[in-house]
Amino acid sequence: MEYCDRCDRWFPHWRALQQHKENHPSHNICRSCGLDFPTWNGLKEHWVQSPCHFYCQYCDLHFSDFEDLEEHYIDDHDYCRKCRRVFKNPTGLREHYRQSENHHYCEDCKRDFQSANNLTSHLNSSIHQARTVPCPFRGCGQSFITRSHLILHLESGKCSSGVNRSAVDRYVRQYDKNNVITDPSRLLTGPDELDRDAFYSANERAWNGRAYECYLCHNTFRTLAGLNQHLASPRHQEKIYLCPLSTCRQRFPTLSGLCQHIESQKCGVAKFRIVQRTLDDVMGKMRMLTM
Repeated sequence: MEYCDRCDRWFPHWRALQQHKENHPSHNICRSCGLDFPTWNGLKEHWVQSPCHFYCQYCDLHFSDFEDLEEHYIDDHDYCRKCRRVFKNPTGLREHYRQSENHHYCEDCKRDFQSANNLTSHLNSSIHQARTVPCPFRGCGQSFITRSHLILHLESGKCSSGVNRSAVDRYVRQYDKNNVITDPSRLLTGPDELDRDAFYSANERAWNGRAYECYLCHNTFRTLAGLNQHLASPRHQEKIYLCPLSTCRQRFPTLSGLCQHIESQKCGVAKFRIVQRTLDDVMGKMRMLTM
């Protein structure tokens, strides 16, 4: 005779006891683990919590591994991959994104970003910010979100006015007479240096047998055009711009780089009126810039 403690019943042999456990609602067996639970919910909870099981309680489906289960969550449920949580509906998932410190969520766009910096960049983009800084040159008509975006536009040489980075640098050198945002040591070489700009270029002799090599930093490029584009960038230009804050003094090869630093408010220099006045004066006189 075989006895079932849970049901307080006797059975004529072991096979009859096993058949009873298979069919009776008081026995809910996990065959892979050999565990018997008194309720169906108890068995489901075991499948959900056990690291040996990959079980979707919402669909009552088993999967071979976690990757398959997660793919199912992504395809068929409202799932937060970062937190590995499933929500009842999209509203619950969005509320999780909004409240969780692990997420950087734009509620208006319903987008979750990988980092706080990415979210800040998104919030500061034209999607959320008005273009209130117009290009001062006739015939352009473009407007930008920030001063640094405008200067990038000019430095890139894409403005219809023909202004480029060299012209911007030459203009700032001329008008920042108090050296608020430029390095005064540049004056030691004499006033003629203010009108000189260094231009680097390469020819076929830059081929080292495998790629085109920069003779300044030794980075390599697949094409000669790519190398010359690198040489024309601010990478190897003199860092004539500097943060005015005495505790910072970070240097930049471009005015746009300095403006981005100021706008980021990383060091607090944006709070000083003299910095804002200098930049306002430079930008206010941009119409006077000549090539």
